[in-house]
Amino acid sequence: MIVLGIDPGLATLGWGVIEAAGGRQKLVDYGCIVTTPEQTLPNRLLAIRTEMEALLARFRPEEIAFEELFFAKNVTTALTVGAARGVSVAVCAAYTGKLYEYTPMQVKQAMVGYGKAEKRQIQEMVKLLLHMEAIARPDDAADALAIALTHAATGAAKVQFLMK
Repeated sequence: MIVLGIDPGLATLGWGVIEAAGGRQKLVDYGCIVTTPEQTLPNRLLAIRTEMEALLARFRPEEIAFEELFFAKNVTTALTVGAARGVSVAVCAAYTGKLYEYTPMQVKQAMVGYGKAEKRQIQEMVKLLLHMEAIARPDDAADALAIALTHAATGAAKVQFLMK
């Protein structure tokens, strides 16, 4: 099964693709969709849509896992990141109905067994599980791989994480 993990963002949207079979996971590729503040918001969202469509065509994921958004502060950031996530979800929904979402705490729990783990611990576990020589950079790409790995490890329980 090919899984695409997505760490939503407007400036940097992380993505990671893994192949999961028989309890084993293999790295396929990872990266980021990057937009700049010099671009207008509509053009940034259009760039995300275009690049997301290209990712789907290139990798043909069978299932797609998103990180849920959580913001304690900064409403403006929440709105723009929410817009970027909305575009990503819409593009992916047109591609498949197999869209899942996990909270940051669920990802940390799945990756290292502790819901308040440090980012570095998660990155090291991603590196270990995918037999990588170095930690994925930037952080958004490493987060996306962690989301994909979390989904792959969910197994039959994944139905409860299906986007509603």
